[in-house]
Amino acid sequence: MAGRFQPKEPVQLDPPKNDVITKEYLSKCDGTHEGYPIYVAIKGTVFDVSNKKDSYGPGGSYHIFSGKDASAGLGKSSLKLEDAISDYSGLNESEMETLENWYTFFTNRYNIMGKVEVSN
Repeated sequence: MAGRFQPKEPVQLDPPKNDVITKEYLSKCDGTHEGYPIYVAIKGTVFDVSNKKDSYGPGGSYHIFSGKDASAGLGKSSLKLEDAISDYSGLNESEMETLENWYTFFTNRYNIMGKVEVSN
């Protein structure tokens, strides 16, 4: 079953980084700020999706997830702005499985740049 989340072509990924990425910096990584990469965070892990600007950049079908941790929206398979939030504690079992599948999908395709700063 895990094979279905593997890329068709092997992806050469860099070793995962463990940098702390502020929410302010992450918010600028949405494809609309010149000189910034495009990042999507899932469950606090930040992925560089810059090479998929057609999907995650402005006008892309998944742009709503760029520049933020959108775990809840991914788990719900929702493209609604109000669902593109980091708090996924309200997801049901099926939605949690969907979120895990997205996490695995991203881990196999995109470089991990670090973790979103946890605010107290």
